[in-house]
Order: sequence, then C-alpha cells, then structure tokens
Amino acid sequence: MPLTLRGRSLLTLMDFSPEEIRYLLNLSIDLKQKKRSGIQGDLLAGKNIVLLFEKASTRTRCAFEVAAFDEGGRVTFLTNSQMGKKESIEDTAAVLGRYYDGIEFRGFKQKTVELLAAHAGVPVWNGLTDTYHPTQVLADMMTVQEHVPKPFSDVKMVYVGDCRNNMANSLMIGAAKLGIDLTLLSPSELAPDAGLLDQMRSLGGTTGSQITVTDRIDEGVAGADVLYTDVWVSMGEESQFERRIELLKPYQVNMEMIRRTGNDQVKFMHCLPAFHDLETDIAKEVHQRFGLTEMEVTHEVFTSPHSVVFDEAENRIHTIKAVMAATIGRI
Repeated sequence: MPLTLRGRSLLTLMDFSPEEIRYLLNLSIDLKQKKRSGIQGDLLAGKNIVLLFEKASTRTRCAFEVAAFDEGGRVTFLTNSQMGKKESIEDTAAVLGRYYDGIEFRGFKQKTVELLAAHAGVPVWNGLTDTYHPTQVLADMMTVQEHVPKPFSDVKMVYVGDCRNNMANSLMIGAAKLGIDLTLLSPSELAPDAGLLDQMRSLGGTTGSQITVTDRIDEGVAGADVLYTDVWVSMGEESQFERRIELLKPYQVNMEMIRRTGNDQVKFMHCLPAFHDLETDIAKEVHQRFGLTEMEVTHEVFTSPHSVVFDEAENRIHTIKAVMAATIGRI
C-alpha cells in the first residue's frame, strides 16, 4: 500500500515514522524543483487554511502563506481571535474545523496545539510552541541533505547553546528518527530535559543515532559536519539576558569554534533571527547593557561560506508545503 499522510496532524516529529519523515523530505525536494521551474501547482486548490498566531513571526507566517499560494490554497491570518479569552480552545477548534481544511498554530503552550488537534477534526500543524518546532527541523534536515554529502547515518550535528529549548528538543527528535549523531553542547545548567533525552536515546538505538551531551567545547565540536545554534534568550525570557550571557558567551559560534571542528567544510545553521550584528533594536539594547556586539554567532561566521542559513530559511517553504500537501492536498 502506498504511503499516505492524509488527515494527519503534525504536533511534533514523534507523530511520524522515519519512513514518513523521509517521504516528506523527498516530497519537499520535488516541490522545490517544481517551484524553481516556475510551475504553478494545484495540490491545495480549493483548500482553506487558517494561521493562528500568538507569537510574532517572519519565516513561519510567510512560509505557510507562500507555500499555500504556490499550490492554489487560500489563507486566513488570525491573531485577534477570542480563543482562550471569551471562547475555549476546544470550541474554537470545533468552529475553525468547520470553516477550514487545515489549521496552523504558533504560540506558547504545547497543550494548546494538542487541544486544537483533538477537537478540530482537521489536520493541525505546529508552527512553534515553547516546547517544539517541528516544521523548522524538517527544513533543517532538508538543508543537511542538500549541503552535507553524506547519508544521515554518517552525519554529526552539534547543537550549541540552550539545550533545553524547543529547537534542542526538536533536533533531538529529528536526529533520533533519522539516525543522525547529535551532540548537545552547553553548560550543565542548560542541559537538555532528561526525560526526553532518555526517550530519544532509546529511539536512537533502533535507528543508529547517538545523542551525546557535553559541556566540553573541543570534545563536542570535533568532527562536526554541522554546527547549529539559536538565540540565547527565547521569546518571553528577556529578563534572563544577563545570566544567559554569563553562561553562554564561551559557547559563541565563532571562527575559532569552526576551526576546532577540524572540518573545513563544516556548515553553520541557525533557525533565525540571529544576533550577529547591531542592526536590531534588541541587539542595540544588549550592547548598551552588556557591551556585546555579537551574541550566539559572530558576523564573520554568519556571513562566511560555512553559513547556509538562508538556504535553510528558504527550505521552510518547501517542507511546510510538503506537510500541507501530504496531509490535506491532492497527493
């Protein structure tokens, strides 16, 4: 029987098998080639999609909208609903499920997206919560596929920074599912969730993935094919800048760390936005308070040939398109 994902929600990558994730990645590559060829698609023709946003966004909103438009879908962007205010999440889900063929949610609590999926009756896609960011990791894995000339089973990825955040959680799941060796590099105070780590190590035993946790930079980055980082302070944690800078400044991705990998072809990845210069209000504020001109990555690395961050950002479109097409489209 051919593989089908019709009617499925994406709340975390735990929802899909390794075979299903590889199917989505291959479909993403096909859809990228189709877009590059200038072919207007119709996989989402006649489909209505709503984007529910509690958190600000550039890539997630634009990628969902462009992906839908490319394949003939129609989109509503909704930030001022009564959900959780005058109407319960369950009732909102039931209503939106009558109006729309698919629902995307980007917000704070993982429980919210789970309730939407339980009560909407249509596929729900997690565009980011405080706990997981599965659509980002699909784009990340597609980018690794494109830029690292090795099978996933031979890839070493190193995530550097706050290893308790949604990106570290989601990369653990993606790596464990696809057989990638993942090193989580951070001070012990920011080590990953022990329960999820144990679960992913157990899963990795069936796929060939090894997940390593360390605070030793030389040991952690040696032999890396990919260095990945994220902002030191996530949305809603701005009061913690001082402590995070104290903890993570030694873990900044700079050219010295690139050299320590011993791999002159190592790739740098970041889910964006990145604080690599002083061209944002927050970066200027941090500079005034703490004297930093760069944070989690230096401008030199960010703009170097090692960096594939904008290919990674583009791939949000193609992987999100694959998820929508596979779950509600004409496939």
